[in-house]
Amino acid sequence: MVSDAEARAREAVPRDLEGRVALVLGAGSIGPGWGIGKAIACRYAAAGALVVAADRERGAAGEAAAEIAALGGRVEAEAVDVLDDAALVDLVRAVEARHGRLDLLHCNVGLGKAGPGAETSAAEFRRFAEANLTSVHVAAQAALPGMRARGAGVILATSTVASLREPGYPHLAYGATKAGLNHLIRLIAVEEAPHGIRANLVVPGLIDTPRIARTLAGAYGEEMRARRAAQVPMGRMGEAFDVADAALFLASDRARYVTGAELVVDGGLTATVRGG
Repeated sequence: MVSDAEARAREAVPRDLEGRVALVLGAGSIGPGWGIGKAIACRYAAAGALVVAADRERGAAGEAAAEIAALGGRVEAEAVDVLDDAALVDLVRAVEARHGRLDLLHCNVGLGKAGPGAETSAAEFRRFAEANLTSVHVAAQAALPGMRARGAGVILATSTVASLREPGYPHLAYGATKAGLNHLIRLIAVEEAPHGIRANLVVPGLIDTPRIARTLAGAYGEEMRARRAAQVPMGRMGEAFDVADAALFLASDRARYVTGAELVVDGGLTATVRGG
């Protein structure tokens, strides 16, 4: 029996990215199923892009690439630790050199630690900031010269509703550093608009992914899943492909007049004051 996620992975989408090259950082999944990064890479490939699916874990990148290729997408797997500035710059430049262009950079990496802020050390906070914020700056600055030369390009990043409001459980460092990411993308959008480059954010709410199944359930117990669903006006957590569909719109020319924006995908969560 085909799961809902597998069915959505097979959905036909408009070929809005035909002939383009996309690099997705954080494209692997922490376990079986479809995480947000893998779903985004899948949608870009289905829309006609050649996708470079990169992840810190080579096995996760390879698994994502294999699943996307099995669905007919053009995809390559790469391993990179976004905390390694030089390796990250090298990857961006290598993709551009290998394919002659990089049209779309999507930064999907997100690190955090659930629990009271007092339990996050200064060293942990710095690591989360490096992953969630600094790495996007490093990758973007590596990609932008080529995009400027071509007079076109798209930079996208995955944020979180925790960057906009308290999400119903303590996640201080994650929310604070992702809030910094939001403003980074806004500023890139303004700086690069004269060069034909757009920069936007997709902002997921409570999404049911393999990472959530492992990390939140481990930290708070399985009842957290039911509590999260109850917080959402639509009565359920979202799916990775809900986020991926929004990302595909922002990546495409259908969003050609959209830059510096936050596209919230949360089932109405941020419109409420419901507690967990």
